[in-house]
Amino acid sequence: MFSPFKDAHGAPKALANVTYADLDQLHDLEEGYVLEFKRSYSPTVAKKIPKIVASFANSAGGWLVIGIADDDKSVCPVPRLAADYSQIIGELCRRHISPTPRIDVRFIADPAAPDQGVIVVQVMEGDFPPYVADGVVDVREGSTSGPAASSALVELYGKATRRRLEVSAFCRRTVFYADPSTPLFNLYMFRMGRRSADTPSRAEINAHADAMRTGFGRLGLACRVHHAHDSLIFSIPTRDDPRVPHSAIELFADESMKLSVPAVLLEGEARAAAQTELFEAAKLNNDADEGLRIMSAADTLARVTRMASVLDRYVRARGVPWAQYAVAYELENLAGVVLWSSEPLYRDYVRERGPLFCATTDCLSRVRYLDDGAHDAFRARQFAGSHFFEACGLPLGSPDKRDNALVDALLRGAHGAARS
Repeated sequence: MFSPFKDAHGAPKALANVTYADLDQLHDLEEGYVLEFKRSYSPTVAKKIPKIVASFANSAGGWLVIGIADDDKSVCPVPRLAADYSQIIGELCRRHISPTPRIDVRFIADPAAPDQGVIVVQVMEGDFPPYVADGVVDVREGSTSGPAASSALVELYGKATRRRLEVSAFCRRTVFYADPSTPLFNLYMFRMGRRSADTPSRAEINAHADAMRTGFGRLGLACRVHHAHDSLIFSIPTRDDPRVPHSAIELFADESMKLSVPAVLLEGEARAAAQTELFEAAKLNNDADEGLRIMSAADTLARVTRMASVLDRYVRARGVPWAQYAVAYELENLAGVVLWSSEPLYRDYVRERGPLFCATTDCLSRVRYLDDGAHDAFRARQFAGSHFFEACGLPLGSPDKRDNALVDALLRGAHGAARS
């Protein structure tokens, strides 16, 4: 994406790295399709901000700089307020624009006078236009904003449709497992706002790989790296078959990610003992059923959340906001797999309601888009853990206290599970 700020080598500078001295670079630039200046932050300007932001989001993205005169490009510092400008402008956008576009806001203070500075608002090109500001769809028209024509509206809706199809296609990615019937819990993290023109350099890809390896290492997990045609696959090696990943994270050039975690199925004596207890608690005839697959709740959840923690560490290391991601989870080959836990609450639950199991065929959850400004504290670990239980039949946010008590008990059991 265009940036009006360049580093010493002429490369676009990210907003997080822009300094007060960099504002001098704006002297040679004119307002236009992706850049707009405002001299002051006044009530009149505040009223115009949603319209400007929406028009950038409906076009190719852009930058709004408040504290720069639009005629001679001189710096006209605005006062620092008690409230954060990012919160103020973010709230303006949430109240007046639907859906809320992705923006980044920084107050760049004057080092010589920290109580004043310049506000820089970066607006990303919208993934799901049209963005409607106070009932009007505005687009950029040269250096100004104006209502979109009917042909432009058709194109905006078409862009949103294509983006949804792109997300859907991404959620059909599959990591190789030698046994195609391996039961998997998959987590998809699709990064929004990136375009093919943003293809990273080899140095950037290496930086992505180093950050992911570090995430594995900090959790004490070894990983093997495979180079695919458009991604890197980080998998935990197994001793028995070098082709079989224990768990795997597929990392794409745009930093989209897919996590695949095999469920821990009980075998041998452990499976027989769990089946006996399940059938006794449910008052069923315990005929030997070799086809019954039983999943360890504690071990599987521990594996899922531990791998999701790698994603959290990667995102923090890379400084990528969670608001740039769409997320979904998927069950693969888990239909009919019965959940087992040695927690007393689970035995009580089985006596009253029967065992929990994945009651659907392979399925993908609805895609959640985190770009509405309300998910800055999103954590892949928490999302994966809670939705793992949902996949097994426990409703999230249940009004039944017994459901919530069981979730708490199963979480406690997972914390002490063996590292597998």
